[in-house]
Amino acid sequence: MTLKILDFLIYWFLILLPFLSAIAPAPANVAMGVSIVAFLVKRIIKKQLLLPRTAINWPLLFLFLITCISIVNSIDIADTLRGGIGRLAHFALLFFVVKEEIKDKKHLQRILVAITMGICLTTVDGIWQIFTGFDFIRKYEPMRIIGVVRATASFKDPNTFGIFLASLFPLLWGVTRYYQKGRGRMFWWAGTLVGLIGVAATYSRPALLAVFIAVMIMAIVRNDKIIITVLAVVMVIAPFIAPKSVKDWAREAEYNPIIFMCNLDRIAIYRHTFNMIKAHPVIGVGANTYMDNYKDYKEFPEYRNVVTSDYLYAHNNFLHMAAEIGLVGLGIFIWLLALFFRKAWSIYKKLDDRFLKAASLSLFLCIISFLVNGLTESSLYSSRVAIIFWYLLGATLSLTKFTDAAAED
Repeated sequence: MTLKILDFLIYWFLILLPFLSAIAPAPANVAMGVSIVAFLVKRIIKKQLLLPRTAINWPLLFLFLITCISIVNSIDIADTLRGGIGRLAHFALLFFVVKEEIKDKKHLQRILVAITMGICLTTVDGIWQIFTGFDFIRKYEPMRIIGVVRATASFKDPNTFGIFLASLFPLLWGVTRYYQKGRGRMFWWAGTLVGLIGVAATYSRPALLAVFIAVMIMAIVRNDKIIITVLAVVMVIAPFIAPKSVKDWAREAEYNPIIFMCNLDRIAIYRHTFNMIKAHPVIGVGANTYMDNYKDYKEFPEYRNVVTSDYLYAHNNFLHMAAEIGLVGLGIFIWLLALFFRKAWSIYKKLDDRFLKAASLSLFLCIISFLVNGLTESSLYSSRVAIIFWYLLGATLSLTKFTDAAAED
């Protein structure tokens, strides 16, 4: 009876988690916590290893160890313990839960429905916010930048909202485009269109770029000539159909793609981050202390005389990671990604079921989208959206059980 209750909790909270992430951090964290506790108790009762074997166990272990070691340089040990080591432990455990506990094809389909509902809910909320001046979930106001009203929905800013949508949209797109058939297909295409509108409403350049790259790679892998052609046309006409304020901003950025994507303030932040990395190249300044350290590594005058805050993120996952846990930590994370992508591609190639094959490739591209977006955002260090990364990582590798590669894990 106890095991049945634990299985029930894990099963349904894994379905609910991505939807709850669309609403607020607290309910998503509760879902994550319940799932982790139920998972650990279940494995103790069944006398199983607490952490199952996966393709990325070793780099994940070393990533955790280097995060712990980085406490040597921390200027706030409590922050490193709680927000660095503790947060990574929670996310790593979530990865194991998702990887091990996605039960079957029906479970995955229910998760897809929950993700679609979350995408649609936040997009409708964002559109409502643009027209009324506040979102109906958390009463946030939209942001107005360079004359453009940008939706944030229930997120703190449009870029975080963009990360959420861009990280999940490839799954909805891929399954809709390459699997859904029959009368229900219109429903899925409607959800896909809503999601695309949501990404556009954020006016988040990294999110739009991430979605474009993910969909293009998916089309190339599937040899989808129609979508490749459509995307090529979009790329050509985009500069002409962009809002006037965006065109003016591009002109002010001297049509420099780096300045256009990053802004001058981000470039200044990157330069200061390099100072931090140079000072502590091996194990970094300490996990979860980037913001506390930032002001001490600023150079004056700042790049092109911009003025950055004394307390902010690196706005780049890889630089942020190198600053906090050193080049060793960054190298371990790249090792983790390399093993993950190799395993994910192997799973995709071995699957025969149409739904699972579409879902496998789409999940793979969700991670790509998250990482592309992370070139200009510290998304791995925002708990609101980092939870999505680790969830998707586990969901992708959970498909191992549907292939003959399961024995290799």
